[in-house]
Amino acid sequence: MFLAAAIAILVAMVLALLRALMGPTLYDRVLSVNVFGTKTVLFIAILGFLMGRPEFLDIALVYALINFIAMIGVLRFFEYKQTEPAEEPKSEGQR
Repeated sequence: MFLAAAIAILVAMVLALLRALMGPTLYDRVLSVNVFGTKTVLFIAILGFLMGRPEFLDIALVYALINFIAMIGVLRFFEYKQTEPAEEPKSEGQR
């Protein structure tokens, strides 16, 4: 049962990567990378269960925290990124 779940998660990860590569907008790509990170956390947890290694849950939790912080950073970067160069203020002599 868990092997089937692992295979289904791998298929979902591949589909998320395809959306990240072919996404029409930046936000589609960011969302698909976030979905990929979430599916990776699930895959690590299931892999740990299948291998009998419960310490993989700790690794999955750390990866989830890193994924969350990275998504906040990427979204903040694109929120404050300027698309056009700012005009320089004109001095008194250039009016």
